[in-house]
Amino acid sequence: MKIHIVLSCMLLASTPILARKTTDIVVMKNGDRITCEVKSLNGGVLSVSLDYVDGTIAVDWSKVARLDSNQLFVVLAQDGTSHEGTLVTAERTGSQPMKIRVTDTAGNITELERSEIVRMTETSENFHQRFNGDINLGAIYSKGNQSVQYNISGLAGYPRERWGAQAGISSNLSTASGTTTSTHNQLSLGAMHLLPWNNYFYAGFDGFLQSSEQGIAHQNYVGAGIGRYLKNTNRATITLLGGAAWQNTVYNPTIIPIATQNAAVGVISTNVKLFKVNKTNLDLNGVLLPALSQPGRVYFSTNASYYIKITGSLSWNLSFYGNWDTRPPGNLPGSDYGTTSGLSFTFGSSLRTAPTTLQ
Repeated sequence: MKIHIVLSCMLLASTPILARKTTDIVVMKNGDRITCEVKSLNGGVLSVSLDYVDGTIAVDWSKVARLDSNQLFVVLAQDGTSHEGTLVTAERTGSQPMKIRVTDTAGNITELERSEIVRMTETSENFHQRFNGDINLGAIYSKGNQSVQYNISGLAGYPRERWGAQAGISSNLSTASGTTTSTHNQLSLGAMHLLPWNNYFYAGFDGFLQSSEQGIAHQNYVGAGIGRYLKNTNRATITLLGGAAWQNTVYNPTIIPIATQNAAVGVISTNVKLFKVNKTNLDLNGVLLPALSQPGRVYFSTNASYYIKITGSLSWNLSFYGNWDTRPPGNLPGSDYGTTSGLSFTFGSSLRTAPTTLQ
């Protein structure tokens, strides 16, 4: 039920909203002047839309000489700080580097060099216009053995100046004539807030897992931790988080008599995002959960996705998911993993993930 609710929210968030006026100005180093709507900066690519172009176009950020917009943006810098406001390029002379002035609603101004800006997300004072994320779909059918496989996954993020929240799902089903249906479902919820120290943040998270392969009817862990950006550029983002959580696992009673297990666990999580200008993205998330109340038992979960852009907001993706338990009860398998592929559609600012919460 929770997965269906989150998926419905993602579909609602991805519904097109009224476009604003294309009054932003982008000037290139070769003198070209573009009147457009700036959408986002991600992976070294400035995404903009024009009245006479269907979809968005990608602009190399390193070749931009000027950018002016009265729209609100959330701007993330290399040191982990975040700023919200309108954008104006500061005047410069000679060989001075390009600087962007971010002016918030109170009139406070922050100047950032172009090389210091990692990401920019178009935002708004309107709640429903702040969301971004993606939805991934894939399916296979074979008449010969009545085989059906499908995968649905998605992520919806809500970025703000110094905090953010996100919800993610992953649902996989495989069935064939004469075999038992196999399902694997995950749901993750999380929120983060930047700390006063550069590149540090704290986060809270809640994760759910259902795996027919491992006999898990329902597994839930909830916890919190402190994280740090190890690398934060427009080509790569790497974060590491450490904390603690409480985990409750309910096994299928028809498979094993030990219906419920509880454990206090430590949390070590890493998120790696690699970008290649306007072509490919690699997202890798890994979560290690050593059981503090059961020394020697370790849980591990990972999700990895490789995206190849097709056009506009449409990409093809190849993904891998996996869950491991070094001491599963009874004779249950200690692992469940698989691969999926399909189409991916991004919405909002086209930022696939917030790199600060568990997935």
